[in-house]
Amino acid sequence: MDVKEFVEDKIKEIKATVRSERAISALSGGVDSSTCTVLAHRAIGENLKVIFIDDGLMREKEAEEVSGTFKDMGIRVDIIDAQVEFFEALKGKIDPEEKRKAFRNVFYTVFGREVLKSEAKFLIQGTIAADIIETKGGVKTQHNILEQIGIDPEKGYGFKVVEPLKDLFKHQVREVAKELGLPEEIHQRMPFPGPGLATRVIGEVTPEKVSLVRKATKIVEEEIVPLKPFQAFAVLLNDKGTGIEEGQRKFGNIIIVRSVESKDAMTAEPTEVPWEILMNISKRITTEIPEVTRVAYETTPKPPATIEYI
Repeated sequence: MDVKEFVEDKIKEIKATVRSERAISALSGGVDSSTCTVLAHRAIGENLKVIFIDDGLMREKEAEEVSGTFKDMGIRVDIIDAQVEFFEALKGKIDPEEKRKAFRNVFYTVFGREVLKSEAKFLIQGTIAADIIETKGGVKTQHNILEQIGIDPEKGYGFKVVEPLKDLFKHQVREVAKELGLPEEIHQRMPFPGPGLATRVIGEVTPEKVSLVRKATKIVEEEIVPLKPFQAFAVLLNDKGTGIEEGQRKFGNIIIVRSVESKDAMTAEPTEVPWEILMNISKRITTEIPEVTRVAYETTPKPPATIEYI
């Protein structure tokens, strides 16, 4: 792929498609949505409205950091606080597919409201090839593959979808992001699931559980930086493990640490993490998050596992 030629062609395509109409982009801060947003902004400028839907399921201080980064690039981001709606929709749900569908439904309800406010006729969406392949193959429901999950945005919300990256895999999107001048913290950022930390809480998703796994994920990401894995994160199990505190038994949470190497997210191998780094991660998690008594490292490749847990 000629990256420079790809960028020029996609800017022309977006400009020709949207023309003088308004478009909207739901930015998450990941490389896919960030790349789409910059491509669209280059194409149609102020006719693009950029929003960040704060679902309460993101990394620590994600909304502030993302809006700050894009402000520095001359792109305004409006933050939409929808945390209450997302947690209410996830309440009581345990099945992975039910949780993904609940997230998807709230996302498009919130997004639909913003589309009506903005009068946008087009959605700029960061769908990539792996999203389409996995949804069609029945591996998991991706919330952004609308035709596969029964959502017709034009009939339901009045907008058409533009997907400039749908033929690219993650490593190719990174090349495009770099060509566009996105900062390294974005074009080399680890993938983050659409439903956010809801995919890393086994069982019912609550604000308390999300807060715990958010802290653990931050520790994992900080400690594993020297290895530069494709993706690394923490998962909160829906079970308890016995621990000891001040000589007394206590039941605490169990965190699974996962780190994988991959090129296109279609397959993945576990990262060979040095023992010292694993011990640092374990010590920090159990020390800084007293609710956790046990930490384990997972070694399952994809397949048979998926990268995320749900």
